[in-house]
Amino acid sequence: MGGNYIFKSDRLGFRNWSNSDISKMAEINSDSQVMEFFPSIPNFEQTEEFIERMKKQFTEKRFCYFAVDKLINNEFIGFIGISEQHYESEFTPCVDIGWRLSRKEWGKGFATEGAKKCLEFAFNHIGLINVKAICPVINDKSERVMKKLGMSKKMIFNHPLLKDYKELEKCFLYEIEK
Repeated sequence: MGGNYIFKSDRLGFRNWSNSDISKMAEINSDSQVMEFFPSIPNFEQTEEFIERMKKQFTEKRFCYFAVDKLINNEFIGFIGISEQHYESEFTPCVDIGWRLSRKEWGKGFATEGAKKCLEFAFNHIGLINVKAICPVINDKSERVMKKLGMSKKMIFNHPLLKDYKELEKCFLYEIEK
């Protein structure tokens, strides 16, 4: 897939999705540790729908949760990017930043490196002035990345899409301005 990157960080390439990513993303989504702070493990069709949504959002908005490759070998490792959120809350609609990487790539600084580059893209190329990040309060790893990005904690809220999952419902809202 290498070469058709929208932008790059030192070690990562960010691109729109292709159909060849579906099975690889489905494999990442099937890892219970990767999905630890989500209510369920997406099946293949749900992964396919997610990728279609991202492709459509990219066509319409020029951004999405981007497919991410390691530049050293062009290997797909998951997604990092920004996406519109429309669920019912006092801060939506908004654009949030998110990431989901293959577990074998954890602990290498990819989420932080990639998210920093995505924020730069959001502010300097898309023209956003505010990006949010949301995670369950029990998700220490994602909160650590949010802090490393220089984001500020704004509130704890009950996520309306997680109301049936008491251990996940209470979420942090972080934010960063251009």
